Amino acid sequence: MSQQEQLSRWRLILGSETQESFSGMGGMSLSQEELLMDSALGAIYGGPGESFGGSGGGGGKGPSSPHISKWLGDLRSLFDPETVAVVQNDAIERKGLKQLLLEPELLEGLEPDLNMASTLLMLKDQIPKKSKESARAFIRRIVETINKMLESDVRRAVTAALNRRAHSPLPSASALDFPYTIRRNLKNYNQELGTIIPERVWFFDRASRVNRWNVILDIDQSGSMGQSILYSSVMACILASMSAVNTHVVAFDTQIMDLTPLCADPVDLLFGFQMGGGTDIAKSIAYCQSLVEVPAKTLFFLISDLEEGGNRAGLLRRLEEMKDSGVTVIVLLAIADGGKPYYDAQTAQRIAAMDIPCFACAPERLPELLERALKGQSLEGLAKQA
Repeated sequence: MSQQEQLSRWRLILGSETQESFSGMGGMSLSQEELLMDSALGAIYGGPGESFGGSGGGGGKGPSSPHISKWLGDLRSLFDPETVAVVQNDAIERKGLKQLLLEPELLEGLEPDLNMASTLLMLKDQIPKKSKESARAFIRRIVETINKMLESDVRRAVTAALNRRAHSPLPSASALDFPYTIRRNLKNYNQELGTIIPERVWFFDRASRVNRWNVILDIDQSGSMGQSILYSSVMACILASMSAVNTHVVAFDTQIMDLTPLCADPVDLLFGFQMGGGTDIAKSIAYCQSLVEVPAKTLFFLISDLEEGGNRAGLLRRLEEMKDSGVTVIVLLAIADGGKPYYDAQTAQRIAAMDIPCFACAPERLPELLERALKGQSLEGLAKQA
């Protein structure tokens, strides 16, 4: 990189107010593209005189939609998607530009981003009618991205775990274990007919409704849970679409909402959450205990930052009761800012001391976590890698 390129980069980083100093160091004027970059970044990171309109004389009314639209267009044409997502979020944080999320034409121009989606879900009750479809479309783009990452691995994980379970004497075409049946009947190959005539056919026990695994996701919907809610909702809908497991989704703050009927569509499910408010985890676990039918075939996920606003002793007691009844209990800690865990450390330590897995799991490891849990394997390795 030449000295001139280095000077130009530092000038862009430090802002337009440093132009005179850089000129004194022999720096040349910025190119037309660099001037556009300077203007786009200055609107968010510049001094009080810099704004979307370029003049800073908005009279306190804030930037107009056309100015924001032009700024978004410049941003997307000048920077890579990852940088665009960072600047978009800073626009809301620094400039209070909720307008970005409430105007349909602006929503269509936003780069998909988890933090932006979390903010949008928190503001969903403020979204005007004209923007609702654009808001859903924006959330659906995020959902599709997460779904591509998780769906095939989640399905494989469930199939791999349950196909290794005991066979059932109850015949069902949908549960026929073809590979196992063929292996056990190879000795019965009929050369004249050119086929195997099986003496016995084996079926998976997962075909029986009574023997299905019950997966309960108990999801904290407080304001810090945005990214965790996005990943949990997509995984819940994938599981709900599989006949091998029975899935429940419960959301809680100080109140409890059973969102299971919304699991047909992850966007509907996400818009069912009411993000923000207090937290009563113990109360929610008590409700989830009522959903347990066969403890030995129930997998319970508590997904929370563990910032208990209710009875902390009650929370620990309820978790211990559920574990002692035979339920597989797993606590997944909240994640934020690209996967960093966010949680109450003291409560997490007390849960872990009860021999209940309690850790933050990277989203891409969720299928592996699910498979190990269904197989009854230790999660210690996953917890150490978290």
